[in-house]
Amino acid sequence: MRFEVLRQFGAFLHVETSGPTGQNSRKFPLSKLQRMVASMIDYRTDNDFDLDAVIDLYRTSTLGERRPVDDRERMATMLRNANLIVTAWDTNLLVGIARSLTDFSYATYLSDLAVRVSHQRLGIGKELIRRTQQAGGPHARLVLLAAPAAVDYYPHVGFKRHSSAWTLGPGESLQ
Repeated sequence: MRFEVLRQFGAFLHVETSGPTGQNSRKFPLSKLQRMVASMIDYRTDNDFDLDAVIDLYRTSTLGERRPVDDRERMATMLRNANLIVTAWDTNLLVGIARSLTDFSYATYLSDLAVRVSHQRLGIGKELIRRTQQAGGPHARLVLLAAPAAVDYYPHVGFKRHSSAWTLGPGESLQ
């Protein structure tokens, strides 16, 4: 795929080189590579996609470890009932998804953000979040619960920690 050529080019750009003074330097910043990748990725909200492609994405993004990917009916229901889904495509390969519930006025709950491991660290997740926030409306607050592996990612892209969020899990009762 065209992405693999770009990843190899990116690896070439980020090789530490020894400058004339013997100090290590980089030729190009990562953000330039991210912009190049973002321009090659097709972002969609029409989302006429195959359930198997979504399940494959969840499995290859590590989010599948915390989602019911072996329960096709439940995954289909999750997708069907989300009212805002933004996807990222590398040609015909689904490489990212932001699945949300929103009232398009006050709050948008970003329930899933998944980017294929092979496509991570290139700005795709950030662009999915940006497009989700934009589609949710100018007054809606974007809310999410971070996966343990992503706790450090969200402050990096501008989210603020909220100390008074609470959850009640499946099968847990009010007391």
